[in-house]
Amino acid sequence: MKSIQYDYSKLLGRIKEMYSTQEAFARKMPIGYVSLNQRLNNKLEFNSSEILIAADLLDIQKEEIPLYFFNEIA
Repeated sequence: MKSIQYDYSKLLGRIKEMYSTQEAFARKMPIGYVSLNQRLNNKLEFNSSEILIAADLLDIQKEEIPLYFFNEIA
């Protein structure tokens, strides 16, 4: 069974807008750059606490979280 793949392009745009690079954003997160990159490339999943921390750092409202983190690739 194929796992769900998410489109993180909106999230990537927000990271670039607010932190310029994924590396700069990863330094603010409780995960390293490689771990962040694996999540953004659907190799690992974001856990709920990572999503909440990222949303806070990126000024994403709680009701907007699905648009950034759960946009499924068809």
